[in-house]
Amino acid sequence: MHASTCAHKEYPFGTRLKVTHLSNNKTTECTVNDRGPFIAGRDIDLSYAVAKEIGVIGPGTSQVFLEVTGRDSSYIRKVKVQAVERKGLFAIQAGAFTEEVNAIRLKEALSLKYSNVSIGQAEIRGTVFHRVRIGNFRSFSKAYAVAEQLGQEGYQPIIVKADVKL
Repeated sequence: MHASTCAHKEYPFGTRLKVTHLSNNKTTECTVNDRGPFIAGRDIDLSYAVAKEIGVIGPGTSQVFLEVTGRDSSYIRKVKVQAVERKGLFAIQAGAFTEEVNAIRLKEALSLKYSNVSIGQAEIRGTVFHRVRIGNFRSFSKAYAVAEQLGQEGYQPIIVKADVKL
């Protein structure tokens, strides 16, 4: 809320943006660290600090101009592989949450770009996890290529054996 951050539907996590409020020409910079907004006609959600700095707090929404100024490479993630065997069906786990609402939110964000995104449940030591996965992939190399792309976008992808057959 008080950091110079924002949510965007498409820019990779870590993308630095210069945001200019078109009605008063005030500018500031922020870093994409979340997905959203999921409201038609809106492209970016600004943190309170960023919105206050450029004068968007009063109106709540406004027209802004976005410029990419760089990227914080610390957001790039490496692919992890849980699937020991390299044959069969594979899925990419992008997140696991104890709160279902968080899984639904991630599924919404991933579905903007990726097909076959699903949420499955698993109980581990008495705790239910809502696992967000992409797939299934018939080849490990295809799963790995998509997982690398997810890692570049800032997600923490894990390649796993698929639970369900195609």
